[in-house]
Amino acid sequence: MKNLWLRAAFVLVFLFCTLSLIFAAEQQLPYRVGVLYWSMNIPGQVAMRKGLEERAERLNKQAIASGTCQIELVCRVAGDGEEGIFRQIEQMNELVAMNVDLIIVQPTDNAALSDCLLRANQQNIPVVAYDQYIHPGRLAAFRTSDNHQAGWLNGEYIAAKFENGRKLRLILVDYPHVSSTVERLNGFLAALSEAKIDHEILQTYQAVEPVSGSQVAGRILEDFPEKNSVDVVFTVNDGGGLAIAEEIFRAGRTEIMHATIDGDPLSVENIRNGHVTVIDSAQFCGPLGEEAMQAGYDILIGKKVPYHALVPVFPVTRETLSQYPGWSGPVPASLAKSWKSLGEEWSGSLKIIKNELRQE
Repeated sequence: MKNLWLRAAFVLVFLFCTLSLIFAAEQQLPYRVGVLYWSMNIPGQVAMRKGLEERAERLNKQAIASGTCQIELVCRVAGDGEEGIFRQIEQMNELVAMNVDLIIVQPTDNAALSDCLLRANQQNIPVVAYDQYIHPGRLAAFRTSDNHQAGWLNGEYIAAKFENGRKLRLILVDYPHVSSTVERLNGFLAALSEAKIDHEILQTYQAVEPVSGSQVAGRILEDFPEKNSVDVVFTVNDGGGLAIAEEIFRAGRTEIMHATIDGDPLSVENIRNGHVTVIDSAQFCGPLGEEAMQAGYDILIGKKVPYHALVPVFPVTRETLSQYPGWSGPVPASLAKSWKSLGEEWSGSLKIIKNELRQE
């Protein structure tokens, strides 16, 4: 009888250990995180990807050290233009069909991915959007640069250059398909209004990447061939803005001031060398990608994260170059402006806009 009890105990212990090992093995399977990037032709977006993937590497090192789950990234790139919009729809549907644990996406279009987001919601796959949002649908978190601040800082700086009462003759180069560029344009115009700068919008064009930027540059020079017929060209990003600034400079139209957003190193060099561009509100692209990855990981492990938070942008001008660390960061704590400020003092802190998840 004693031997029978010993055998039974041995079997129970063996079964318990086997089940524990199986359970532990299952627990250690990596989180599959689908990541949808927009463009690898826009340097700022490449820097965002680098920041995101570097944060994933650091999180995996921490997971190895603590014996917890690592992250496996499943990455897709949509590409530029209308083709990129449709390609990203296919890619997000693919990730939903794979039933990944989390999706992190930089949307090519605010509305185009709404059906995909609703499908992910139905399958309880959390979705983190960065750079711009998706609507309608329910996001688990949204991380972006402070795009309204970016436009505002440009407008604030340009306003300081036009305080003599002369009407500002303005060309706008926008891109109305994503929230980030819309907010930038709104911030720019709001600052001019706040400063009571009398201005005239001579023409509006659309460009967001180098090819369309070159095309718009040609149209600007053709539509406004006379020197001193344009005071400022505002571009919503460096993807299109760099080509525009280059063509304007080559044409000898150095009387035009160029205000732009993103912080591409080539644009920063234009400011340093006095080549048309006078201000570039620079994103901290690396930290933005990191914030998106960290928010997603925290969601996976059950932490509560703010729904909507903004990474500040930095106004790069000839006066602030020495304070600017580059778009990979780190984000400075403060900034000393040499021009008249129209609002709150600049802060390097992450700005929490909304703590709770959006309910729709």
